[in-house]
Formats: sequence, structure tokens, C-alpha cells
Amino acid sequence: MVRTLILMRHGKSGYPEGVPDHDRPLAPRGRREAALAGDWLRATQPPIEAVLCSSSTRTRETLAATGITAPVSYEKSIYEASPHTLIELIQLTDDSIATLLLIGHSPGMPWTAWELAANRTSGPAEEMSSKFPTSALAVLEFDRPWADADPGTGELVRFHVPR
Repeated sequence: MVRTLILMRHGKSGYPEGVPDHDRPLAPRGRREAALAGDWLRATQPPIEAVLCSSSTRTRETLAATGITAPVSYEKSIYEASPHTLIELIQLTDDSIATLLLIGHSPGMPWTAWELAANRTSGPAEEMSSKFPTSALAVLEFDRPWADADPGTGELVRFHVPR
């Protein structure tokens, strides 16, 4: 079974005065682009069966704006996570899940996509390496169980920036 991992950076956030970083909400542009990301996911990707989402306000609001309704686990450890931490979370995914969406932050999302990709000279990898803006999505496929999704074992098949 091919397993699909979609790494999404949260939508553009606002910067209200006095609000801690973890609690910052999405800006109107962030809600709009996250909704476009959800439309793109439904139109182009296999059905999402599970979601791992940072516990921050802006990632939760990003997920809500996408309209994705798969079962979700909110993980505080995704906030400010290293690629190592994120890959460990991915490896804990149940093998019955074929398509996993992970919503987090920069630099964790782009660094993790880069770490997992075996094809770092491909068109999607070159596009992703130039910039991984808010609401961007990196889609990787694996030909192995989640537990074996190690660095350099995924194929970066798509990179999409919803605008």
C-alpha cells in the first residue's frame, strides 16, 4: 500500500497585541488560503484518513478552514518541533491509515519534507526549497509502513501553494 503524507504549514496568522505566539489567530488571508488548500486537497489527493495538528490556535483554525473532517489528534509537540520529532510522530501512525495530514509550523514543515524526500533534485523539491509560505502543502509518498518512514525514504510528488 502506498502511504501519502501531506505536510501543511498553517495559514497566514495575525499579530494581535499582547497575544502570545502559541495563541495567535489566523488573519483573514490565512482563512481564505487555508480554505483554498482544503479545496485543492479534496480535488487532487486521496481522502485524508487522519490528521496530526499542532495545538496552536493558528493551526487549529487552519484545519477548520480546510473543511477536512478526518479524525484529528492535536499535538503540543508539533509546535516548534524539529524534523526528528515530527518524523517520530509520523512513524507512530497506525498502518491502516493510507493518507495522513500533518499541520504545523515553519521551519518544521519544510525541514521535515526535505529530510523525508529522496528526490531532492526534482521539480517539486526545487520549488519547495525556494520558499515554503503559509498554507503551502508538500505531498510525499512512501512505499513502506509508517514506522519505516525514515529520512530519504519518501518521494516528494507535489508542492502546492494555494493562492
